[in-house]
Amino acid sequence: MFNGMNITASALTAQRLRMDVVSSNMANAESTRAKLVDGEWQPYQRKSVVLQPKGNSFSSFLQMAANRQEAGSGVKVTKIVEDTETPNKLIYDPEHPDANEEGYVNMPNVDPLREMVDLMSTTRSYEANVTVFNASKAMMTKALEIGK
Repeated sequence: MFNGMNITASALTAQRLRMDVVSSNMANAESTRAKLVDGEWQPYQRKSVVLQPKGNSFSSFLQMAANRQEAGSGVKVTKIVEDTETPNKLIYDPEHPDANEEGYVNMPNVDPLREMVDLMSTTRSYEANVTVFNASKAMMTKALEIGK
């Protein structure tokens, strides 16, 4: 009876973590000293959340749905990864304390526009899951009223 609400609750938790990671990326978009590697400060690296369905693979979900079995048990966060593929930005600012000999500063690989798009997508997903949760709650309430 509560399986749908549990699935939605897992999605809400995952989307909330995604919002936190996007917020962290935005807050550190100018952080040039985030991590000490080999005695040298490195700029902040953009992070992203990796989600995975709880339980089985997608093909097994299709098989369960075809057999009219209970399919799905939610989503889980498997890890938070750093974006090492996107290069850092070099900005010419010889007055910056972290500028190299040529006057360039190694800035984080955070793109504020991309982060805002991710935040909007995450917010929409969160809102959709809240709507699903409220609809499930309303259906259960109606079912209890019928039983009176």
